[in-house]
Amino acid sequence: MRHVTGRARRARAGLAAVLTWAGLLAGAAGCTSEGVGGTDSVFGKPRGREDVIRVSPDDGSRAVRPDNPLLVRVPSGRLESVQVVKAQDAQESEVAGRISDDGLSWRPDDARLALAARYTVDVVALDAHGRRSARHTTFTTYVPDERFIGYVTPENRATVGTGMIVSLEFNRELKNRAAVERAVRVTAEPAVEIRPHWFGADRLDFRPEEYWAPGTEVTVELGLRDVEGSPGVYGIQQKTFTFTVGRSQVSLVDAAAHTMQVRRDGELLATVPITAGAPRTTTYNGKMVVTEMLELTRMNGATVGFTKKDGKGEYDIPDVPHAMRLTSSGTFLHGNYWAPDAFGNTNVSHGCVGLRDVKGGSSDSPAGWFFDRSLIGDVVEVVHSKDKKVAPDNGLGGWNMGWKEWKAGGALK
Repeated sequence: MRHVTGRARRARAGLAAVLTWAGLLAGAAGCTSEGVGGTDSVFGKPRGREDVIRVSPDDGSRAVRPDNPLLVRVPSGRLESVQVVKAQDAQESEVAGRISDDGLSWRPDDARLALAARYTVDVVALDAHGRRSARHTTFTTYVPDERFIGYVTPENRATVGTGMIVSLEFNRELKNRAAVERAVRVTAEPAVEIRPHWFGADRLDFRPEEYWAPGTEVTVELGLRDVEGSPGVYGIQQKTFTFTVGRSQVSLVDAAAHTMQVRRDGELLATVPITAGAPRTTTYNGKMVVTEMLELTRMNGATVGFTKKDGKGEYDIPDVPHAMRLTSSGTFLHGNYWAPDAFGNTNVSHGCVGLRDVKGGSSDSPAGWFFDRSLIGDVVEVVHSKDKKVAPDNGLGGWNMGWKEWKAGGALK
C-alpha cells in the first residue's frame, strides 16, 4: 500500500533486551491482505461516505493564498482531535484553533495563513457509531512569482536516526543550480565529508558516504536570500539550523523469511515476524528511511492505483495503527489487526511491511513496540523481495546510490 492519512506523533527512543516474538506468528500485516475487497470484507459492512473528514484547502494544494479559509469538518459524528502544524525554514509550530461546540468543525484562531509555508493537518474523528477514522493532508501557501524557497528536511533542533538525509524541496524548478548549491552549506561535528546531489531541478539532497555516526551535530546554513535561482527569480531564506543524530537503529526486513531484525547500535534488539508484499504487489528492495510517523492513518487503495471495477479502492482502512512512511510513493511499515495468520508465514500486503497490532494500536504489540523505539531518520532495509530496488529519489532513498554516482550529481565541479 503506497499512500497515507493520519494522526502524527514523535516516537520515543527506548532500550530493551533482545526479543523474539516466537509466539506472535498469528495475524497479518502489510497494507491490506490479498483477497480483502475493501472495507466490506474487512469490517463486515460498507462505510458509506468514503471521505467523511473534509479538509480545506484540499490535500496537495500549492500556492494557497493567505486569505483562503482553513477549515476541518465532518457531516455527522464528531471531531476527536485536530492538529495543524505550520513549517517555515525548518521550524515547526502548532496552529492554535478550536473544535466547535457541536463537534462538527474546527477553525484556526488566526484565519490568515502565513506566506511561503507548508501546513500539515492531522484529524481523527468518530462517526455516529463510535468508529474512528483519520485523515492527513498537506498544502503549501503562496510564494511571490519572483521568489523561491526550499522546504527543508529535517526540522530544526530535531533528534534523528543515522540514515537522515538533508533534503531541500524547492517550490519551483531552478535553472541556476550551481548558484543555489553554493549558497547552501552543510557541516558536521565530528567532521565528515558531506556532498550534495540534485534530483531534477527542484530538489537538492546532502549526505555523507556512510550513515551518520551517533551523536553527530549537523548544521545547515541557508544563504539563499537574493540568490538568483532562475532568471529574475530570487531566494528569500537566510537561516541556520541544526539537528542531532541519535542512536543507531537499522532494521533488516527479509521478505522471503518473513522476519525483521532490529539492531540498536549494532546489537540485535529484536527479531519480529512480518508480512511483506504479495506476489503481484511486491515490496521494494533496498534501504529506506523513516520520514513520517503516524499513530493512526487511513489507507485507501484508490490513491495508489489499486482499484475495483467501480473505481473504488480495493481496500479502504480508516484506522491503520503505527504507520511509518518509508517512501514518498507510499510504502509504509505499519501495524495490522485485520488479516490473521500471515506474520512470519506468508506475504499478503499491497507492498508495505506489516507487523502485528490491535485495533486502535497498542504499545504491547510488535508494531507498537517498534513504533515507540523508532525515530524519524531510522533505516529500514528490505532484502529478498522479488521487486526492484527503490529509486534514490523515492523518499530519502539516496543510500541506494553509490558514493561516486552521488558525488557526480552536484552542480559544482
